[in-house]
Amino acid sequence: MKKSIQIILTFLCSCAWAGQDQPIEIRKPGDATRLIPVSISGFSGETDAVLKFDLSVLGLQMTTPDKAEYLISGTQNAVLEGRLQPAGSSGASGDAFARTYSGGNTRSQAHSFADDIVKAIRGTSPIFHTKIAFCGKAGANTEIFVSDFDGHDPVQMTHDASLVATPAWSPGGRKLFYTSWKSGYTQIYQHDAATGQRAVFAAYGGGNFNPVVSPDGRKVAMILSKGGSPNLYVCDSDGGNLKELTFDRDEASSPTWSPDSQQICYVVHSGRASLRKISVNGGKPQQLPTGTFGNLTSPDWSPDGKMIVFTSGSGNFTLWITPAAGGEAEQLVAGEDPCWAPNSRTVIFTRQVNHNPVLSLLDVPTKHVKDVAQLSGSCSQPAWAR
Repeated sequence: MKKSIQIILTFLCSCAWAGQDQPIEIRKPGDATRLIPVSISGFSGETDAVLKFDLSVLGLQMTTPDKAEYLISGTQNAVLEGRLQPAGSSGASGDAFARTYSGGNTRSQAHSFADDIVKAIRGTSPIFHTKIAFCGKAGANTEIFVSDFDGHDPVQMTHDASLVATPAWSPGGRKLFYTSWKSGYTQIYQHDAATGQRAVFAAYGGGNFNPVVSPDGRKVAMILSKGGSPNLYVCDSDGGNLKELTFDRDEASSPTWSPDSQQICYVVHSGRASLRKISVNGGKPQQLPTGTFGNLTSPDWSPDGKMIVFTSGSGNFTLWITPAAGGEAEQLVAGEDPCWAPNSRTVIFTRQVNHNPVLSLLDVPTKHVKDVAQLSGSCSQPAWAR
């Protein structure tokens, strides 16, 4: 490979790097669905821990240099100097890339290096500077928390001493929408994640649940029971032009938007729950064939539009994915509450560990699971900012 020239680029979260314009993709056929052995050397402490966690989330497996397919090396002082090499190569001519990362803190620099490694090996979009929201136990109640994707730096967003549920981000991660029982009955709130300011978004008679903002930021879908049975509604982002999309006696729940903001997939509880799709303009809903049986819940449409992940089961829950156009579903791992990362490869979900709900990260193609061990206590209903 040609030796790279050094340049300086600025990265989100005040991280910068110098090196090649873009990482060189060195993927091989079949790499997407297998764990790839890599070796890390030259780092210690927090940098070493961040790199190993990040890379394992994307299905890169730590091993010794003699068994690795890629060698990751470097040093960390005030800046991070990092290098990625295919195993068996030598010298600068064998580098996939060599870069210097400055600015920000140690964690931020390590995340940036890890982003470049997975872009080179996996060809995926960066996710290691992203945020998640989730419900966490606070005494007998639940509150909304926001943290880094790996659980670091959690911040409690609500202090309602009540119950909250179903957090959902607006595009770009500026606002959170969620259901709250603060007033004694269910209301939907919108919450500015930067300023902490919030306001009631929906407080119709009956239940107000499951708010989700369209990817273009123009619409909000939600479940309302103001007409009797819980049905699917959509409105403008300011709450105006409310429109009912479904008119069933059976309960609707868990809406999720297609990436083009033109369709909504949701759950209908008619006997065993199933998945349906409907246009944002209304019309006749379409059953989404999955080829699997069970109580299907909690769908989430991948950002690239190709797949829908969902939960199946009752008591013992399992994650599945199915083509967004419908087709045979594929079983993944035990868990519930799935939500896609911006890269359409990683899913954050809830799983039971010693009867305690914890957040975990799933690399869908390899089915490799990594717990977000940084978070303590009961955590559930994660939402990935994208």
